[in-house]
Amino acid sequence: MFTGIIETLGEVVGLKKEGENLHIRIQSQITPELKIDQSVAHNGVCLTVVDIQDDSYTVTAIQETLDKTSLGTLELGSRVNLERAMVLGARLDGHIVQGHVDQTAVCVKVEEKDGSWLYTFQYDPLKNNVTIEKGSITVDGVSLTVVDSQKNQFSVAIIPYTYDHTRFNSYEVGSQVNLEFDVIGKYVARLMEAHS
Repeated sequence: MFTGIIETLGEVVGLKKEGENLHIRIQSQITPELKIDQSVAHNGVCLTVVDIQDDSYTVTAIQETLDKTSLGTLELGSRVNLERAMVLGARLDGHIVQGHVDQTAVCVKVEEKDGSWLYTFQYDPLKNNVTIEKGSITVDGVSLTVVDSQKNQFSVAIIPYTYDHTRFNSYEVGSQVNLEFDVIGKYVARLMEAHS
């Protein structure tokens, strides 16, 4: 379980394909605090630490994860949003995030405002995921509030701190991101489907 509050950025320093699996080596300042078998969210995708060496660690993404997320597009030098699992009893500063990506989206617009940025993302509506105005959404692991909710797209407003400390400063039109829709909203949508 995560909160969507990014702790730090990591850098991809190794990629190794083995069968359908992709082993991803990440260099990060949080590496000394990690343990084998620990869960860490990478651009919003919960992956298990399988190896630690010096200041880098390795996680493995299976084919299903690569098919449903943007992790397959990582390259050497790519920056990754990182968050360790929440500690029971700690403040929930973002919202409840599972680390289970629902689908990807594409950035279709970036607007620089006076001191902030507005990003608009478009996603496939056939997967029946929805956003609501002022509801929660997770974009590459970042807990955000939805602005301008539409059937297949939404916008988020980004403050300077988030812009400087996450991958948002590298997004441009055409960038692919991972989305995790609000878990409570997903349950409500499923209940509504069952009663219609």
